Amino acid sequence: MYKYTELQFVMPDDFFLPFGGKLNKENRWVQLAFLIPWWKIEAHYAHSFKPSNTGEQAMSVRIALGALIIQQRLHLSDRETVRQITENPYLQYFIGLPQFQEEPPFHPSSLVHFRKRFPDDVINQVNDWIIAGDDEKDDPKTCDEDGGSVDKENDHDSGMEATKIEVVPPAELEHEATEDAPNQGKLLLDATCTPADIAYPTDLSLLNEAREKLEHFIDLLHAPLRKEVPKPRTYREVARKAYLVVAKQRRASERTIRKAVGQQLRFVDRDLRIVEKLKEHVGLTSLSARNYKLLLVISELYRQQKEMHSKRIHRIEDRIVNLSQPHVRPIVRGKAKAAVEFGAKVSISVVDGFARMESLQWDSYNEGTTLKASVEQYRERYGCYPEAVLADKIYRTRENLQYCKTHEIRLSGPALGRPAKGERKEQKRQAKLDAAERNAVEGKFGEGKRIYGLGLIKARLANTSATVIAIQLLVMNLERRLRLLFCRQFCPLFLIIREETGLAV
Repeated sequence: MYKYTELQFVMPDDFFLPFGGKLNKENRWVQLAFLIPWWKIEAHYAHSFKPSNTGEQAMSVRIALGALIIQQRLHLSDRETVRQITENPYLQYFIGLPQFQEEPPFHPSSLVHFRKRFPDDVINQVNDWIIAGDDEKDDPKTCDEDGGSVDKENDHDSGMEATKIEVVPPAELEHEATEDAPNQGKLLLDATCTPADIAYPTDLSLLNEAREKLEHFIDLLHAPLRKEVPKPRTYREVARKAYLVVAKQRRASERTIRKAVGQQLRFVDRDLRIVEKLKEHVGLTSLSARNYKLLLVISELYRQQKEMHSKRIHRIEDRIVNLSQPHVRPIVRGKAKAAVEFGAKVSISVVDGFARMESLQWDSYNEGTTLKASVEQYRERYGCYPEAVLADKIYRTRENLQYCKTHEIRLSGPALGRPAKGERKEQKRQAKLDAAERNAVEGKFGEGKRIYGLGLIKARLANTSATVIAIQLLVMNLERRLRLLFCRQFCPLFLIIREETGLAV
């Protein structure tokens, strides 16, 4: 059954607003605003600017970090983030605006600068504050060096005035480590690759892109000399046609691809020699800093591809797989979806459902080497070693086993050597329980990649990409705090069951 609506179009003035000019205190963005210690983060943010009374006033820390959190939580582009903030009063409250305004609070390009002002180590420290629940322990009114209070309720009016707050290292957040403290808790460890937003690289496509960039550089360098020196021949049409003949084939043979790569290498070599000759006449003043950096990347790409082609190999150290993001490296994971991924490799730890970043590197590494550092960080945070470390087989090296044995830590998995006859059943039972509990860290990866954009990092710089990854872990922990807050208010019985059973929310 369907009933026709009499009024399909309602005028904006006739639209009913239920909240009567007041925000709903139970809204998630209102609750999130109270979970973040803005007054502590401002200490670092203020020091990222030069002490000066001149120039345009910078955006407050709440606007900068709040916009980044909104972007990652809603999985938006820079422009769409500004549009959503402009249209939504709850988002404007979250970034600290005193009242609703119809004008955009900042330009979309400002988000690029916001990402640069928050390194990943600073975001990780904010993550520690949120996990430790410092929003409940501290008051927004902090004291300065003279003992006076500094009110941070209206931090949108404070601008960039630096508060007298020292950034507390993560080790001092929760407990002071003691030598005789018994082992408590469980530490879950794992690593994953966070793919960058790049096209799947092939030797032929990379060389073709490099050749096109070099041809553009030749045009720029020759422009001041067009009346004096004839333009060198680059055979760009011949090179383009040779590339398309192979690229359009559905399944080109290995011999055909090798021949095409050799052709593109010769074209790139010719263009590099032309650029060197033009540099002698005009220098590199016609190239911007970005283009000059790209020229250096292309030179290194040519060296790598030339070496692999001459030696008939497909591996080389620090292999470049993208010209605009030369820091991205291939990470061999051996997964069913893709054997090789291209991005940063991130190791995280999970304690009581909260995730922390333990290591982030662009080069591939053995995550088993991070176990000791992760356990020591656990001891600094909680004042004791964990009772057990739940990780996969790659962490079970002899060195890690000896380390865990020294500190009376149980490392998940069977012990070395042949087990006794009566211990096999117990080991299988314990391994099954550990595998069930270790699913939490796998779930964090799935949650981050399916919901928060961890499966495709769209930032282009190495430092901003690390910031985006750290913020996504921060957002996941904020969402968990919201769920715990909801259970504390509306489901007290569920909290009692959770404490007795250890069930993660």
